[in-house]
Amino acid sequence: MTLPTFSMVDTAPTPVGPFSHAAEADGWVFLTGQMPTDPADDAKPLPEGVEAQTRRVMDNLILVLEGIGLSLDNVVSVRIFLTEFKRDYGTMNEVYKGYFLPKPLPARTCIGVTGLARDALVEIDFIAKR
Repeated sequence: MTLPTFSMVDTAPTPVGPFSHAAEADGWVFLTGQMPTDPADDAKPLPEGVEAQTRRVMDNLILVLEGIGLSLDNVVSVRIFLTEFKRDYGTMNEVYKGYFLPKPLPARTCIGVTGLARDALVEIDFIAKR
């Protein structure tokens, strides 16, 4: 086993806490959960609604993937966290599947939570394989 490597991607949003954008060990890549923050200006308000926030989160994850030489084709598993599960699950799914279909879909878990950083409605993380 090789020692893990940790990556920060200049084009991705500044993390809201003390962590790397991605960690890699033996070809497995773990992307930190992304928030719906603007990569050009972290101080901007979050987008309104789960549809816009899901798009921003997915776009931020793509920035991290591209920054480490990967794409959505490398994604094996996804975890999604929603603060308003019953209300937002269907809308989030519509946005989410637009990023993956018609390709085979990665494994996925979706969890309702009581809160997220910056009062976001959604956070998503990825596990990918190089």
